[in-house]
Amino acid sequence: MSESAFHARFANCWRVAIHGARIGLLLAVALVSGMAVAQAQPADKYPSHAIKYVVPYPPGAFNDTMARIVSQKLQDAWGVPVVVENRPGGGTLIGNDLVAKSAPDGYTLLGVAFPFAANPSIYKHLPYDTLRDFTPLLFGAQTPNILVVRPSLGVKTVGEFIAYAKQNPGKVSYGSAGIGSSNHLSMELFRSMTGIDVVHVPYKGSSPMVSDLLGSHIDVAFDNTPNVLPQVKAGSLLALGVTSKAPSDLAPGIVPIAASGVPNFAVEVWFGIVGPAGMPPDVVRKLNTELNAILQMPDVKQRFAEQGVTPVGGPPQLFADHLKGEIEKWAGVVRDANIPQQE
Repeated sequence: MSESAFHARFANCWRVAIHGARIGLLLAVALVSGMAVAQAQPADKYPSHAIKYVVPYPPGAFNDTMARIVSQKLQDAWGVPVVVENRPGGGTLIGNDLVAKSAPDGYTLLGVAFPFAANPSIYKHLPYDTLRDFTPLLFGAQTPNILVVRPSLGVKTVGEFIAYAKQNPGKVSYGSAGIGSSNHLSMELFRSMTGIDVVHVPYKGSSPMVSDLLGSHIDVAFDNTPNVLPQVKAGSLLALGVTSKAPSDLAPGIVPIAASGVPNFAVEVWFGIVGPAGMPPDVVRKLNTELNAILQMPDVKQRFAEQGVTPVGGPPQLFADHLKGEIEKWAGVVRDANIPQQE
């Protein structure tokens, strides 16, 4: 091949390579642009298909009740199925981790409660980061806990219960909805402030715990107002005190524990909704707006009141700030009560 022919062929190959590179670059730009449009489209069209609402508890308690109320209202408003999926176990870690690792597209929601903020102090190694791996959506509701006992225990006041427990160290059993639950930490705070020695019996949720309390298999428990108020009203359980600082309209006639010989004792239980980290801001806004509207519905307010729960609502940042505060608060309680961390 002559030198001139060689250079001509080389120049032609170079032009082809440059042309190919340009095409590749254009394709790459088109792909990135398409991805951006694809990411924007769900927000514009959201929701276009079924939404999954994960509850990391078994059916029966208010965590589940709130999910079913909210999911039905979302379904009515948006015309797409909103399916509640109970994923109990692992101290709520199983359900929480499932949502943390889900696509942040607004189609997977998580109902969270008190343990969500306590778990970072309870467990040595969480499979997720509570603040980094979730998007706060709504501060849903709050309620105090009630200290209840089986009537056959023979105590009628907080003072009588403390005296009975001190006379029977290690013989009084208390139930909880799991390690790190509000039931558990309420009693651990109470124990550390009163010096009693009681035995912890954890369950996979409030419903089986209350069933065993009604069956006299355990003696006492702190539980969310909606979970035990019906049994208190029916006389099946005896309420000794409420964990709010002042008398609560949600638990009429039940004296605050702080006014019954345990000064400064207070626990507020809360419920909220989060999604995976990285959700599009406009999807977050749409969800938050609709969820706040649901909390303002008269029938929802009535159903919450019947359950002994107060709706809260507000912007996502309110719930984000609340989560940070609760994580710090219960880290101190876990440390001061010398609660061993779980693996």
